[in-house]
Amino acid sequence: MNISRNIEQIFKRLIPAPFTLAVLLSLLTIFIAFFFTGERNAASMIKILGYWQDGMWNPPLLVFAVQMMLILVLGHVLVLSKPMAWLTRKLTGIVTGNASAVITVSVSTMLVAFFNWGLGLIFGAIMARKVGEAARERGFEINYPLVGAAGYVGLMVWHGGISGSAPLKASESGHINSLFSGSAANDLITRLPDTIPTASTIFSEWNLIIFGILLLFVPTVLWVVSKSTATTKIVLPEEKREKKNILIEGAERLDHSKWLSLFFGMLLMAGFLASYYNDILTGNLTPNMLNFFMLALCILLHRTFVSFLKALDEAIGGAAAILIQFPLYFGIMGIMKETGIVGDIAGFFSSMATDVSLPVYTFFSAGLVNIFVPSGGGQWAIQGPIVLESALKLGVPLNKAIMAFAYGDQITNMLQPFWALPLLAITRLKAREILPYTLILMLLGIIVYVGGLLII
Repeated sequence: MNISRNIEQIFKRLIPAPFTLAVLLSLLTIFIAFFFTGERNAASMIKILGYWQDGMWNPPLLVFAVQMMLILVLGHVLVLSKPMAWLTRKLTGIVTGNASAVITVSVSTMLVAFFNWGLGLIFGAIMARKVGEAARERGFEINYPLVGAAGYVGLMVWHGGISGSAPLKASESGHINSLFSGSAANDLITRLPDTIPTASTIFSEWNLIIFGILLLFVPTVLWVVSKSTATTKIVLPEEKREKKNILIEGAERLDHSKWLSLFFGMLLMAGFLASYYNDILTGNLTPNMLNFFMLALCILLHRTFVSFLKALDEAIGGAAAILIQFPLYFGIMGIMKETGIVGDIAGFFSSMATDVSLPVYTFFSAGLVNIFVPSGGGQWAIQGPIVLESALKLGVPLNKAIMAFAYGDQITNMLQPFWALPLLAITRLKAREILPYTLILMLLGIIVYVGGLLII
C-alpha cells in the first residue's frame, strides 16, 4: 500500500472532525487549568468555567469574529465574480496532470495569501475545486487531497504577509504600550518604541527572502510528493446551470440593474477612499478597511445585486462551520489568559532562551499556543507582551521577535484544521484527507523558518 495511504489511515483513526477537535481541546484546556493552575476544588472549577463562558461571549472577540467572517465571506464572493472566474479558468487551463496541478495551485495561493489571508484561503479553495472539476471534465488524473493541501498553503505564510495581525498591530501608534496597560513594569514600558514599522517586519529584506524560499520549496516538495502518490477518484456534484428566460417586472428591474449596482459600488469605493486615504498612503491595513474595500469591489465586479446575492448565498455556507467554532476557541482563549497558561508556556520557553535561541523558542511556543488559540490577533494580544518583554531583556531586536511569533503562529495551521473549514466545504474534502500532506509542509516550514531565524 502507498505510504501516503498508510499515513491517511493513521490520521483517519486519530483525527476527528474539526468541531469534535474543538470540543476535545476545550475539555483538555479545562483539565489543565483545573489540575495545574488552580486549587483543585469546586470553587476553582466554577471559576474556570466562568473564564470559559466569559471568553466565549467576550464582546471585542465577537466583533473580531464578525470581522473575520466578513473577510472570508466577502473574499469568497469576490472569487466567484466573473473577472476572478476568468482568472481561475486561465490558471486551471495550464494544468494537465498531478504535478502541474499542485504547482499552479500552491504558487498562486501563496502569492494571493501574502497580500491577504482571507482572500488567499478562499482563492486556494476555489482553485483546488476548479482543478478537480477540470480533471473530471478533461480526463486527466490528480491526487485531489494533495491538490486540496496545495490550496491551503497560504495559511503557512499569511502572518508574515501584508495582512499579518502581529506586525500590523505593532505598527499602530500606541498599540505596543496598550499591551502592557495595568502592568507594574513602568520602566519596561518606557523602553518600548511607540511603533515598529512594517518596513522592518513584513517588508524587511530577510522576511521577503524567507517567503521567496518557501515560494520555491513548497511547490517543489508538492511536486515530489505528487510523483510518488496515487491519483484519487474525484467525487464532486455537477454544477447546476439553469438557463431560464426570467421575466423581470416592476421593482425587480432594480435587482438586475447594472447602473444601480455600478453607482452604489462607486459610492462605496468613494467612501472607502475618503475614510482610509491616510491609511492607504502609510500602508496600514485594518480588518474594517479590508472589508469595506472588498464589499465595494464585490459589488463592482458582480455588476448586479442579483449576481452578488447569489454568490453571497453560496459563500456563507462555506463559512458556517467556523462561525459556530469561534466561541469555543474564544472560551479556550479566556481560560488560557485568565489562568496564566499562555504565560506559563511562553515563560517556560523564554526561561531557557539566550539572545540567539529566543526567536526559535518564541517560534515554537507560538506554534503550540496556536493549536489551542487559532487566531493570530487574539493570540498576539495574550502572548505579545511576553514576547516583547523577553526580547527586551535579552537584547533581541523587537522586529525579529515579532516575526518569530508570526512564523510560529502560522506554521501549525497546517496541523490545526480550524481555518481549513471553508476549503473543506468548497472542495468537499475531509480534514483527515489533506492533513497527511499539510503535515509534510509544516515540517518543511519549520526547517525554513527556524533556519531563517538562526541566520538572520
